[in-house]
Amino acid sequence: MLAVTLRPPQRFITLLAGFVVCAGTAYAQERISGGRGSFGVPLQPFSLHETADASPRAEPIRVAYYAPRTQPASTPRAESAEGEDDVETTNEFPEINSNRPVVAGDRAILRNGIAYAPSRAPDNIKNAIWAVNTLRRKPYVWGGGHGSFNDYGYDCSGAVSFALHYAGLLDAPLPSNDFRRYGKRGRGRWVTIYSRDGHTFAIIAGLRLDTTDMRDGGAVGPRWYADGRDTHGFDARHPAGW
Repeated sequence: MLAVTLRPPQRFITLLAGFVVCAGTAYAQERISGGRGSFGVPLQPFSLHETADASPRAEPIRVAYYAPRTQPASTPRAESAEGEDDVETTNEFPEINSNRPVVAGDRAILRNGIAYAPSRAPDNIKNAIWAVNTLRRKPYVWGGGHGSFNDYGYDCSGAVSFALHYAGLLDAPLPSNDFRRYGKRGRGRWVTIYSRDGHTFAIIAGLRLDTTDMRDGGAVGPRWYADGRDTHGFDARHPAGW
């Protein structure tokens, strides 16, 4: 066997060749890795100048919800004082084509002798109020308003008959005694008739229809009054449902 003995220059050349081979292998592996870490995870660039604003912001959460529709307020209905009455009318009430003053609410008001019908009153009650307004300068006439609803003067029962007729609640005029048996007993929601032998008056939507002026006791003709009067000795009646 021949023993090979390397000279110093040859040994240096051999070491240099080995270093070149290792460096070439490492460079090849770095190109193959494609910028990935030890576990194949892509490496992210890092900068000392990055701030919190550079990170992507979370999108706001949008929640769908149901918004219920507002229901319109219902208009109060007129109720009978006795609770179970059926609304009755005897005819189609003749409408008044003159001024038709109205006030908000469910009670009529009086201004300069003219009644303002409440906005919540049924149409036939409003029509009766407006009709009576046309009588406010009519004189008291005994028996007036009984031969015809339209007369030059009225007595107490003739005036009340006129109002009920224009509310569609009476076909023919009645005398005071007959009003004691008219409709149903007790006070009504919109109309109450107080009757005794010899006199009749009515409360319509809070106003008194009377031919007697209680301040001087005289019979002046059909007028509206905001004040009441003593009902002792009177029978209270009302048209069914009103």
